[in-house]
Amino acid sequence: MERAYLDNAATTPVRNEVIKVMINTLKYSFGNPSSVQHSYGREARSIIEESRIRVAKNIKASPDEIIFTSGGTEANNLVLKSSISDLGVRHILTSKLEHPSVLQTVLYLSYKYKVCVNFIKIQEKGMLNLNHMEEILKKNDAKKTLVSLMYANNEIGNLLEIEKVIFLCKKYNTYFHSDTIQFIGNFPINMEKLSLDFATASAHKFYGPKGIGFVFIRNNILKKIKPFLIGGLQEYGIRSGTENTHGIAGLSEAFQLCCCNFLRHIKKIQNLKLYCISELKKIIPNIIFNGLSSDIDKSIPSILNFLYPTKKDHLLYFHLDLMGVSVSKGSSCHSDVKKESHVIKSITNRYLLNKMMPIRISFGIFNEKKDIDLLIRALYKINKQKNFS
Repeated sequence: MERAYLDNAATTPVRNEVIKVMINTLKYSFGNPSSVQHSYGREARSIIEESRIRVAKNIKASPDEIIFTSGGTEANNLVLKSSISDLGVRHILTSKLEHPSVLQTVLYLSYKYKVCVNFIKIQEKGMLNLNHMEEILKKNDAKKTLVSLMYANNEIGNLLEIEKVIFLCKKYNTYFHSDTIQFIGNFPINMEKLSLDFATASAHKFYGPKGIGFVFIRNNILKKIKPFLIGGLQEYGIRSGTENTHGIAGLSEAFQLCCCNFLRHIKKIQNLKLYCISELKKIIPNIIFNGLSSDIDKSIPSILNFLYPTKKDHLLYFHLDLMGVSVSKGSSCHSDVKKESHVIKSITNRYLLNKMMPIRISFGIFNEKKDIDLLIRALYKINKQKNFS
């Protein structure tokens, strides 16, 4: 059966080149990277440090600013929890559109450590009200603050007005953490020019393996961070535990391949998105796109989110899957199909949500126009069956 995988925001397929590197590492470089007394350990250590240098070079950072983690969730947790315990942060400013690994951690820290938490007001289409952000910062300027906002929203694709946020963070002397998990590996990023204190990434969002990611921590801050996992000196003593050598090698290879082909990949995915928008408009009159996902200039090319006119049919996604099309309703961290996305609920009125179902399409470098054609045929068929049932 013909199939179309259009859920790349949840996870991307692993490149063949990455699989090859990982298999070779598993087979020939199996030593413990902390066993530097012999060549097996030193070879594994060399792979990790060369990978660190490679990643750092591609984001214009110093190698000692890169800490490997088990993925984006751990990286976000590390930043948020360390900010409270090691940097003296007593106030967190974020938004209700963040990933659960940020929102749930912030709520936990608020409860356990009595940290003050404020949420920036959300404007039309999911844009953040930066005037409100400044009001909050001005009001809490006596408290050490961490601002945590994602660069590219994982459900509606909105791009943060990051330069304006950085300006405000500098003005009010606050730390700035950006969840860049949908951004890093898919867009170029320059840490020399972009004044982020923390940034997080996950390999499986850029055609690498699951279970491996990294956090960028600005050098002057890294020196203040105490061990997040205790029991060893790995990852500069911040994250103890034997390193995932083959995962790190896979991440490094995937990242390098993406960084070498940014312009070509971005252009291809933009064209796919424009084509998909055009085709959807043909079969769904007055289609409603969620957030800024249909705005090429204000959203990432890989994500398109819209409301499909149907009653609460939670089997919609399964119907599409049976027709060979893989899409999602939103973040893959919400496995309950019946549970509404907190992002979509925040930006869409209840009347529309009672009549329509959100569909998130996310494109990748392996997609072609034929995948979109299959999606359009499947939606058209479902719509026809619905009208005649």
